[in-house]
Amino acid sequence: MKLLLSALLLSLPALAGETLYNSIVLPDAWPPKITALTREPLAVPPYLITPPAVIPIEVGRQLLVDDFLIEQTSLKRTHHLPVYHKGNPVLRPDKAWEGRSVAKAAALVFSDGVWFDPADQLFKVWYMTATRPISTCYATSKDGIHWDKPVLDVVPGTNIVLKDGPEAYRNSSTVWLDLEEKDPQRRFKMFPVYVREETVNGKLTLRKWMKLYFSPDGIHWTLAVEGDECGDRTTVFRNPFRKTWVFGLRGGTPVVGRCREYYESADLLHGLHWGSRQGKQARTFWIGADTLDPERHDLNLFDPIPSYDQVPVQLYNLDCAAYESLMVGMFTIWRGQPRDRAKPNEVCVGYSRDGFHWSRPDRRPFCPVSEKEGDWNWCNVQSAGGCCLIVGDQLYFYVGAHQGIKGTKADGRCSTSLATLRRDGFASMDAGEAGGTLTTRPLRFSGNHLFVNVATPQGELRAEALDAEGKVIAKTNPITHADSTKVEFTWKDGDLSAVAERPVRLRFSLTNGSLYAFWVTPDANGASHGYVAAGGPGFIGPTDTTGK
Repeated sequence: MKLLLSALLLSLPALAGETLYNSIVLPDAWPPKITALTREPLAVPPYLITPPAVIPIEVGRQLLVDDFLIEQTSLKRTHHLPVYHKGNPVLRPDKAWEGRSVAKAAALVFSDGVWFDPADQLFKVWYMTATRPISTCYATSKDGIHWDKPVLDVVPGTNIVLKDGPEAYRNSSTVWLDLEEKDPQRRFKMFPVYVREETVNGKLTLRKWMKLYFSPDGIHWTLAVEGDECGDRTTVFRNPFRKTWVFGLRGGTPVVGRCREYYESADLLHGLHWGSRQGKQARTFWIGADTLDPERHDLNLFDPIPSYDQVPVQLYNLDCAAYESLMVGMFTIWRGQPRDRAKPNEVCVGYSRDGFHWSRPDRRPFCPVSEKEGDWNWCNVQSAGGCCLIVGDQLYFYVGAHQGIKGTKADGRCSTSLATLRRDGFASMDAGEAGGTLTTRPLRFSGNHLFVNVATPQGELRAEALDAEGKVIAKTNPITHADSTKVEFTWKDGDLSAVAERPVRLRFSLTNGSLYAFWVTPDANGASHGYVAAGGPGFIGPTDTTGK
């Protein structure tokens, strides 16, 4: 009888909770409670197993990184990697307060943040120095490549905006330009993690905790609240789809080593109290590295592995941001500890449509370390808070990297560098000479302009709108010999206004080309109304309302 009852309970659907912008329905108990992490491959997100019957596409460009939008296709998916800028590093330590020794000097984003501020049309970066007391510094740029370190009044004669006191030093930090904030004094938010040496019962221990600072300009910061204790690489991001702040708490277990715990709060000032009784109940294990993350046996790893790092591949950090219609995650994967250089972290990429469950279909390094001793990224690569910026037809990804010194664990000179990728270019659906098709699941939209990000230099792309029975109700003219991150279809008869607000499938027919994204918008300028991560020139808010 008990077995029968258990089977019956398992067959019942979870209680329905919040419905998201894309019609994904969250379970009533949120976030999902995970009591332990394993090294088993990452589970398929529930929204890919049971997608919504009809998917609204009002928010953002629709990226084809997974099968959420796809009902049937004969196209082949290709995952793409960014390219490092030839002039890297773009930000180097060259000031006395950044450190000048060969073994220790830094102008390094350790998450921190790189943003484009529409208020004064400048790229802005916050970064850490090397020598204690460690400082958080600030630099600006007009193009995201050439950076200026302005002389400020916080620590006169320097570009320091926040300096450690004698009692503690900063570790990881996240800076967030919050364009949805109503209070101009809180426009910028900083979440540094501090470390302090303490003696408890005769033993030296390290206390680690987070603080929250506010600033109107990103330069002058005011302490708002002291948070609870946390791991030293804890980071923060805003999930604007759900209007909540998410804290990726650095955790660890003997099974997976370093990993992430999840804690969220809509109320930021009360959100840093995950150590309270209520906070502990709301926390859960989240994600770690797994067996699909390749080990680097070529790295001359310690053998046997030290007792404190028995797991050779671990999740060192996770930075996230909303890009168009989904969350993009920068997964910093640690490949094990070599004998002859410091931690070889590399940045990989993942995607989430509910802000909790992840797809990581491509486990290759997205921003890798170099295998050439002496290169700026020979040792260690870390992602930046905000994840990416949109600059014309490209995405800009900034990374902090350690050059290292062979034969030691020294970080060497630490700098900030740039990698670029085609806009929306994480993945494409491709066809050759024989051609192929992609048919979406039923979609709902209110706009009448259909745009695509497509490369068909030697081919063409067509689209059709299908009704619930699969009957063609509208056809486009072909897009030929194009390579554009934003091109609009023209229709043979009318446009999409006749089918707006009705469930419609779109069928794309492609030859000799690549389709990266599509979107339907009411705006003739192609504005997607999706989120723009850390922003970029031409955008005036957190979403694309300009079509730039």
